[in-house]
Amino acid sequence: MLLLAFVALAVGVAGGLARLTPLPVSIIALALHGPLMVSGFFGTVISLERAAELDRRWAHAAPLCAGLGGILLVAGFPREGFAAMVLAALVLLAAGLVLLKKQPSLEMATLLAGAAAWLMGNLGLMLGYPAVPWWIAFFALTIGGERLELSRDLKRPPWTRSAFMALAAALLFAPLEPPLLGVALVLLALWLFAFDRARVTFRQAKQPRYVALCLRAGYFWLGLGGALIALESAYDAALHAIFIGFVFSMVFGHAPVTYHPVLYLPLAMLHASLAVRVAVSTPIGAWGNALAIALFIVCAAALALQDRFRRAQSRS
Repeated sequence: MLLLAFVALAVGVAGGLARLTPLPVSIIALALHGPLMVSGFFGTVISLERAAELDRRWAHAAPLCAGLGGILLVAGFPREGFAAMVLAALVLLAAGLVLLKKQPSLEMATLLAGAAAWLMGNLGLMLGYPAVPWWIAFFALTIGGERLELSRDLKRPPWTRSAFMALAAALLFAPLEPPLLGVALVLLALWLFAFDRARVTFRQAKQPRYVALCLRAGYFWLGLGGALIALESAYDAALHAIFIGFVFSMVFGHAPVTYHPVLYLPLAMLHASLAVRVAVSTPIGAWGNALAIALFIVCAAALALQDRFRRAQSRS
């Protein structure tokens, strides 16, 4: 399933680059850059994580359908690909309901709301309605719910959970009114800056500090993207601030890799190139984003192999 996800990622990135510079890619890759990235790649990875958490065989239909949906898009079958992505979101929603029943909490309810937003976006895509605002809500709710769960042991004033609940409810309906969505994203970014665990781990060293830096940089881009959406200004910059700056920062911070200072290189490249892309809107920024993602994958793979080799040596 991860292989299917990485095929969608590679073709999706190529399609995005082809919008700015001539590349020998298909019209499908060019036109379906968003669905490939959001549902083909991230939908597969997120639903795979949820299926592993639930530990039910049927829940793995979500990442499988999302991954196959991406392959169908690449193969030139958009209608079938969109249908598979809708089915993936339906299964993820069902898995979220089971998890909420097992663990009734604000965290699980927020993740369920994220699955509902993904379903709405994929349905919109299939039926010809706007999908992007729902996809933004999907990422904001999913990542926000995960960060709330990972920070649940922190001491916070009681009102902060009520505030988060109000933000989650707003994000579930805000895609119907983009300026409201932008305001909700800005408020969520401020909440995460103030109350997420990253404000504590940022003062530590090595991996905790690296992860915290990834998260806090992502919250900055989330706030900037939300502000641009609220002001109905620089739409392309707003989208990439959220999808690249916020979402990929979370990937860089949460990916299960052995820590090494070399990881700061792709992180710095990602944010520097995104700043160029948002401020100047040139192909240089987009190529920098793609290279940063590729460099992170190479570094993560090399560190994982190195760690595996060391463990094998220690056992022998």
